[in-house]
Amino acid sequence: MLIFEKISPENTAVALKIAFDKAKELSTDIVLCTTTGASALMAMKFAADADFKDRIIVVTHVWGAKAAGKSELPEEVRKKLEEAGAYIVTAAHALSGVERAISGKFGGVYPVEIMAYTLRMLSQGVKVCVEITTMALDSGALKKPCPVVALGGTGSGLDTACVITPGYSAKIFEARVHEILCKPF
Repeated sequence: MLIFEKISPENTAVALKIAFDKAKELSTDIVLCTTTGASALMAMKFAADADFKDRIIVVTHVWGAKAAGKSELPEEVRKKLEEAGAYIVTAAHALSGVERAISGKFGGVYPVEIMAYTLRMLSQGVKVCVEITTMALDSGALKKPCPVVALGGTGSGLDTACVITPGYSAKIFEARVHEILCKPF
């Protein structure tokens, strides 16, 4: 496992290389998160350069995450990603979603938030990897629970890569983090 010295978007290229190498070794899909699309566009270039044959599933923030009725992923970037062959998933965050609305309104911490904070003990990126693979499975982008390589990050860029068999959100405890390939210290 590679440990990055610090959290930085500069870790993205190395995390992508590690992830693509592992995904090619396992002949499996890659699932990655993106907000503005910058990391996803970089991943699509990696895929083209590496002659990557499996699918790249890009998971975005929900519409209205920052402003009502708006997506943080610009439409022109979405189109570029789709033209490059990315499968895009936009769904409620599996490890917050409605529960965050309840805690925000009434206070307190609820079970899904505890799960998210527990995963953050490993790193924010590990939490994101578990979350986005669950979202990809729930949406049908992944047809069944099977090992995939997931990429997440802390803030901007990608700094964490894991091999994960996701669980559906209704069966989240069936998810398995098989290997952490890289993460920040």
